This record gives sequence, structure tokens and C-alpha cells, in this order.
Amino acid sequence: MPMLPNQPTQPPSFRLRLSRRGLSTVAGLGMLAAAGAMAIFTPAERVAGLMSSSSALAAETTAPPAVAMPSFADLVERLRPTVVSVYVDAEVGNVAQLPGRGRQGEELQGQNPFGPGSPFEFFFRQFGNGQGMPAQKVRAQGSGFFISTDGYVLTNNHVVDHAKSVQIKTTEGKTLEAKVVGTDAKTDLAVLKVTASGSFPFVKFASHAPRVGDWVLAMGNPFGLGGTVTAGIVSASGRDIGSGPYDDYLQIDAPVNKGNSGGPTFNTQGEVIGVNTAIYSPSGGSIGIAFDIPADTARTVAEQLKSKGSVARGWIGIMVQPVTADIADSLGLTDAKGALIDDVQQSGPAAKAGLKSGDLVLAVGDEEIKDARELARKIASVAPGQQLTMNVKRDGREQAITVTTAAFPDDQGKLTLQDRREPGTNPGDAKLGLYLAPASEVDGAGSQGVVVVNVDPSGVAADKGLQQGDVILDAGGKTVSKPSDVSAAVSEARKAGKHSILMRVRGAEATRYVALPIA
Repeated sequence: MPMLPNQPTQPPSFRLRLSRRGLSTVAGLGMLAAAGAMAIFTPAERVAGLMSSSSALAAETTAPPAVAMPSFADLVERLRPTVVSVYVDAEVGNVAQLPGRGRQGEELQGQNPFGPGSPFEFFFRQFGNGQGMPAQKVRAQGSGFFISTDGYVLTNNHVVDHAKSVQIKTTEGKTLEAKVVGTDAKTDLAVLKVTASGSFPFVKFASHAPRVGDWVLAMGNPFGLGGTVTAGIVSASGRDIGSGPYDDYLQIDAPVNKGNSGGPTFNTQGEVIGVNTAIYSPSGGSIGIAFDIPADTARTVAEQLKSKGSVARGWIGIMVQPVTADIADSLGLTDAKGALIDDVQQSGPAAKAGLKSGDLVLAVGDEEIKDARELARKIASVAPGQQLTMNVKRDGREQAITVTTAAFPDDQGKLTLQDRREPGTNPGDAKLGLYLAPASEVDGAGSQGVVVVNVDPSGVAADKGLQQGDVILDAGGKTVSKPSDVSAAVSEARKAGKHSILMRVRGAEATRYVALPIA
């Protein structure tokens, strides 16, 4: 409703109440007029009737509805005995080896492995690097929870790393000795076993993943204050925080702090939906961004650690990378999905099955593969010796290839390149900012491919991460052995109307695909 000139304004809620009161008064007059055909009122009676009717209706329209807030008291009372505080005595040589490195855990923290300026820098807080310090005894603390009645406890690997002795304390204040049964650094999980006999209350893992927005409860031992409960919701799922090859974290906003590591997060049915593992913390305290290992991962790993003390993962001997928009365009794809195979290890299961570099994995069995991380998790979740049917796109055609998984090797060799000398100035494609030479002419580069001897820092090749010493193995799907092969592949891609060309590049640590813009 437009405001009149020089008319005093009122707060919106006050104007709304006035408007409703006015409507109530008009309605009251109408009802009284209709009643006047049957009864006669004095002026005083009319005024009293109007005031009574108006006041009652105004109160009815302005009173806020009562809202019942959820109470978790009964749930907490039932679940709290299943959660324990974990105390670890460790002997380490420097602070970077202390339990709790790289997580929100525990008494001390190590160095940020991602380096300064990393988007994950706030996951890590340094208290000195401890270089040159003699071996020293430290005490760390975290959380855990019983997963069986005979005293098995699940916690984080970083809580018990380098442990010499472990104790757990129940919410009733009872202290029990425990031993480390098994650990898994790749998922940051560990299983403990109480040495004393007895029957212990335990929890179950949720059979279904939570939805974003679901209520959750986090329990643990923040700052040594055991038995602490916080509430929040699931904020997101599928988070990759760069902590390992199988990152697939749940994000929650229930306050989680130092010492909560290894503690459970429950749904409103009392089932574990995740294990508290990391926080994003510029200040060192909770800002409402915490990360949980999902229940399905925790359950699978815990079962293997409990029975075998270690985790056996499927492995097929490939290196993969995500499909970016540029790579999708160079492959003639409309959608950037799937996982692109960078390299196939010789004599590995993938090589024996016929998989090749450049193959695009679209599905495993009936499950579509969205990206490289999902493929890695899928392969790792299958026990060694099992068969996987992979739907692969090669040279524009799809085909099914069956691979038998093997056990994951303990040590993976890294591709390394020796120092190279620049043999001369054989240009490759100046428009891309690349200067190339045959690998056979460069000491230590091998006999295959073309070596990048120089990169224009202002060119598109530098923007895509190519650097001096990289070896281009093929371009546009064709093997290259001299700079003119690369130039010819670029020209052919341009004539075909492509906006980028896909190159397979061997770097100092790995082989990868790079899509260079050429339009």
C-alpha cells in the first residue's frame, strides 16, 4: 500500500496489527448491523461489543504458534555409555610424528603437508616443527565407541598412531587398558580391543546414508571433557578434503573440537552415520564445519581390521584422472563424466585384461562412474581375486572389459626422470608456448615421446601445468616421437574443429592427460 505524504511510518509488524484490527472492526460492525434487525443496543453496549470483538480477534491473529523444539535426552541417555575417551602414550622423535597430525585430534599437531597457501591450510595447526628434538614421550587424546559387546572399539588411526600404550575411559569414569588390533592409514581408522573381559554396550552402523538436512548428534571427548554431546544437521556429502585416496566425507555442523576425533555421529534412530575425523578451523576451535567418515566405509574397514588386523583392497594397476570440460571436448563428449585412464602398469591386472591408456571408464557393472575418485573407491571396495566388468569407451566406441582384481601392493613405484640437458631449439608449437625435442636426444628421457625443453610462461601450456622436463607420449590419440608429430596432431585437431587437444604427458611423478586449448 503506498504511503501518503508526511504520514508517520510505523514498524511493519505494528502496521500489520493496525490493519488486522481495522478489518476486525469492520467485520464487527457488519455483524452488529445484521443483529440489529433482532435486537436493539444502547451506544455504550455497542462500544463494549466492538471493543470486546476487536480485542479477541486481534489477539487471535497476532499470537505466534507454539513451536516444539526436539529433545534428544532419551537418545543421549541410551547412547552415551557406548562412547569412550581414548588416551594414548606415544614416543616420537619430532612433533611432525605426533598422534593427531593433520586432524582436529589431540593434544599436539604436526605440520601442514599441503604447504602454506593450501585451501586446506586451516585443517592444520602447527606448534613448532620439532626438528632435531630427541625422542620424547607424549600423551594424546581422542574418542571412540564400542562396536561389539566383547569390547572392540573403533577410533581414528591418527589418534593411536605411534602408540606405546592405550587406555579408554567410559562415561561412568572407569578406566580400561586396550590394545591396538589393526589400523588403516588410507581411511584413518583403527580398531582397539579392551583387554579386560566383560560385556559392553555397543552401537550399530546405519544401513542407509543420511540425507543433507537430517538431524545428527556428535559425541566425544573434546578438550578432555568426556561425554560431551552436540547436535546439528548433515550439511553436505561426498566431500574431498585431500587427506587420502578414498575421501568421501560427510560434512556436519554439529560442533566438533580437538579430542572429538574417532567419536561417533548418530542419526535420530541411534545409529552411527559417521566417525568424526577432521574440522575446518581458522581459529583452532569449531566453526561448524566438521567431516565424518561415512558409516558404510567405517563398517567395512572395521570388520576387516577386527578379523585380520589389516585391510585388503582390490587393485588393478591403473592411474586415472577426472574428465574436465576441456578433456570431454577433446574426446567428443557432451558431458564431463567418467574416469580417464592415464597409465596402465605393465603386467598388472588391467594390462592383462586389455585396458589401455586413454580408455574412458564409464561404468563398473551396473553402476555409473561419475569421476576418478568414485572409480578408485569402487575398485578398492572389491576384495582381491574378484572380477569387475568395466564399461569402457575407446576410439568413440563402448566395450565391456572384465578385470580380475589383485591385492594392493605395499609399495608403488614412482615414475622419475633424471636431469636433462637442452639439446637445442627445436620448436614444437609456438602458439601453445611449447618448445620440444625428441626424447631419444635427451639424456635420461628414454626413447619414447617428445621432451618439453622450454615453456613460455605466458602460453597456454604453462597455464595447464606443463613444465620443462615433461615428456609428451602421444597427442590427439597418436604416438609422437618428434616435435613435428605434435605440430601435425595440433593442426589436425584444429581442422577437425576441436577446441582442445588431448596429450598424454609423463611428469616427474606420474603420467597424466592434459587438454590444451588450441582454438
